[in-house]
Amino acid sequence: MFARSTTLQAQLSALESGIAHVRDEVMPALDGIPGCIGLSLLVDRHTGRCIVTTSWESEEAMRASAEQVIPIRNRVAEKFGGSPMVEEWEIAAMHRAHLTPQGACARVTWVKTDPSRIDSAIEVYRDHTLPGMEQQLDGFCSASLMVNRSSGRAVSSSVYENAEAMERNRIASAALRVDAARQARVEAVDVREFELALAHLRVPELA
Repeated sequence: MFARSTTLQAQLSALESGIAHVRDEVMPALDGIPGCIGLSLLVDRHTGRCIVTTSWESEEAMRASAEQVIPIRNRVAEKFGGSPMVEEWEIAAMHRAHLTPQGACARVTWVKTDPSRIDSAIEVYRDHTLPGMEQQLDGFCSASLMVNRSSGRAVSSSVYENAEAMERNRIASAALRVDAARQARVEAVDVREFELALAHLRVPELA
């Protein structure tokens, strides 16, 4: 399974119209592209940072869609009022403990490591980090790990029932993050918190 993420620094005044556009126009358009199996949208209403992620059955399907999604992406950028930054990933892990309710939020962590250590980092995430999240973080719904094997970059997203649950778990989540970074020998680059405005990735269990 693979994913393409598009990050935009949106104008705050354009957030609602941008979300509506992705829900009402982009999602139906993507349904017609072979190999696309879903979409999610993360929104930070304080900073305007938005991340649209599409999921794909294979790397070949994702690559084949590249030209077709350009006008769709450009229209999204126009609606949000920001320039897109595009990244492509392999989906290395996906685990859902509970259904994601309306009002769910996500904490996203970007890390980097030597590309030769990606497989060991994935193993640590699957064997230690995911079970730790499910057992220790109240209100935990799901988590995923996406990696870029050539650059050594990876991004983990953990989803919670609501903003209150995410805030309650901030300290415990940070402890898990530090422990995982030590075991996997990765360096955290950035940590951000978002509203999960749209949750339709439809990626199967990969844990």
